[in-house]
Amino acid sequence: MTFLVPILICVVCVLYSYYLWKKSCPDTDNEPPKFPGALPILGHALQLIGDSCHLWRAVNDLANKSYDIGGVVAAYIGPRTIYVITDPDDFFTVANTSLEKDGFYDFAKPWLGEGLVTGKMSIWKNHRKLLNPAFSQIVLDGFLGVFNDQARKLVKDLEKEVGKGPFDHWTYTRHNALETICLTALGVDFTDHTILNSQYVHATEQIFNTMVDRFQKFWLHSPLTFRWSDVKKKQDACLKILHNMSYTVLRRRRAEFDVNNILPERKTGNTSGKKFKAFMDLLLELSVEKGVLNDREIREHVDTMIVGGHDTSANVLMYTLLLLGSHPEVQEKANQELRDVFGDSDRDVEKHDLSQLVYLEAILKESMRIYTIVPVVARRLDRNVQLKNYTLAAGRTCFMFLFGIHRHPMWGPDADQFKPDRWMDPATLPDNSNAFAGFSLGRRMCIGKTYALMSMKTTLSHVLRKYRFKGDHTKLELKLDVMLKPASGYYVSIEKRH
Repeated sequence: MTFLVPILICVVCVLYSYYLWKKSCPDTDNEPPKFPGALPILGHALQLIGDSCHLWRAVNDLANKSYDIGGVVAAYIGPRTIYVITDPDDFFTVANTSLEKDGFYDFAKPWLGEGLVTGKMSIWKNHRKLLNPAFSQIVLDGFLGVFNDQARKLVKDLEKEVGKGPFDHWTYTRHNALETICLTALGVDFTDHTILNSQYVHATEQIFNTMVDRFQKFWLHSPLTFRWSDVKKKQDACLKILHNMSYTVLRRRRAEFDVNNILPERKTGNTSGKKFKAFMDLLLELSVEKGVLNDREIREHVDTMIVGGHDTSANVLMYTLLLLGSHPEVQEKANQELRDVFGDSDRDVEKHDLSQLVYLEAILKESMRIYTIVPVVARRLDRNVQLKNYTLAAGRTCFMFLFGIHRHPMWGPDADQFKPDRWMDPATLPDNSNAFAGFSLGRRMCIGKTYALMSMKTTLSHVLRKYRFKGDHTKLELKLDVMLKPASGYYVSIEKRH
């Protein structure tokens, strides 16, 4: 019987901790409806355990249930109450009143530190102001030569797949996007360093896996239990690769300051030879001129830019090409727009062209709506938050489902269908301006929105002028690895355009 004593003590401790936690975060008088199926103590945690495909199906189930009960639902991960929001107005309210990222983002801090995605609100507020000039239109226009060079490289790389049947085009978009962001964020050309490129892509995939693994295994949420886990060992191995690249380039570039503390501008590659300044250079100059941002902070922001800039764009392009391959009529309409803008020429995309590629932008937005790359964001509620129909309690976690907003009934009965034409007429879009959250909503929305659209429109304009794609998105199986990733069924085939 004595062996029961430690077990009894543990149970009492757990129950008492649960009581104290509930007492510190009491329910409001107007709580959202509870998601059914919660178990005592465990809540809905067991429903989330499984592979990444299962996790994606589970969060979709949560989203679908929320539509029927006002776009907000309460659920439980262990003893923790969490809120799930799919209503666009309530999303916008939380996004602007609760700027503190939830503790789940701490899982990424060994990698990204206090960068813009993961940083505490007080740090984010200050650094966002410092970084805004690095994303000004003048700076972004300087990257257009890089975007054109990289788009031409992708066209050349894809040529080996012409007429050979279905292939994994995601491999090509990932490596190309990583090279592009390294050029613009670091100012370093890694296109010939295929081993480093492959290592970085693999390490990025693996560290996302560790984050999801830790989220699903709620017993690893505590730093104490996580410290001794195999997941921690896997994370540490990835961090060596991920930090090595940015730290190495940072030290090298800092050593290149001239006597006037000015860094020489870079030149783009094959076609334009135009000069540009990488994000790291702008941050280094800011550090020298104003004495802000130490090397660790610069590295954290650059690492955030690299992962945010390459993984998201690569996935959007992968899904977009698959959708175009599945909808030949949309692909031909896009090609007609390209002929209207470029004629039969193979010239680079210039600044004035981007504003004319209206249908191409509609395709990208519709692709991001159907396959929302960052499907979920989480905030910690530092106060009670009044929504349209419910009141959320301070101290709790709020998961905001961007993909849920994009499939909301307000999009109409064809919400699940890929229809870029809906973006060409405001009358066919939802009246609610918060219905599209491809770059999130509110004050902490993505700082790189313009960069991403410029890069992706430039890439598509080159690729679609050269190739015709075929695919079938109905075979696609999805998984949730922090971002929305394909598990299977995403291959395409290509042929040359004449």
